[in-house]
Amino acid sequence: MSLPPRVKRAAALSARFLTVGGISTLIEVVTFNVLLLGFGWDPVAAKLVASLVALVNAYFGNRQWTFRNRARRRRTVEIALFVGVNAFCTALGAALVWAGVEAASALLGREAGPLAVNVVNLASIVVVVLVRFAFYHWVVFRVRTAAPQTRS
Repeated sequence: MSLPPRVKRAAALSARFLTVGGISTLIEVVTFNVLLLGFGWDPVAAKLVASLVALVNAYFGNRQWTFRNRARRRRTVEIALFVGVNAFCTALGAALVWAGVEAASALLGREAGPLAVNVVNLASIVVVVLVRFAFYHWVVFRVRTAAPQTRS
């Protein structure tokens, strides 16, 4: 049984998005831990900076590979949308890390350690990935609809 072409395209798009996201996540997690554990940064500050570092890889990977077949907008408009979506997603991720670390500390009855903070960080990444995909797919790299044709 062969899959319908639409399902094949969606699967391929999702695989490319997850590959770019996986690489970006690796960049984010390494940067987060270097800042958190290596330099003693606050978890939220580390999250914000790590997310911004991974953002550069995410833009180029998604524009040049994941959504390469999508029509392009003016570069400035596309980058502005991408940055806006990612500013929202970065704030969402930071808020989730803050809330998760606070909840973990309350549950543990002490300050959350590196393992708990990393579990919270990874959970925030999962949520943010889903939100990002939706925004990239329907807003940033959307498929342009054909202009209605008029009869003369």
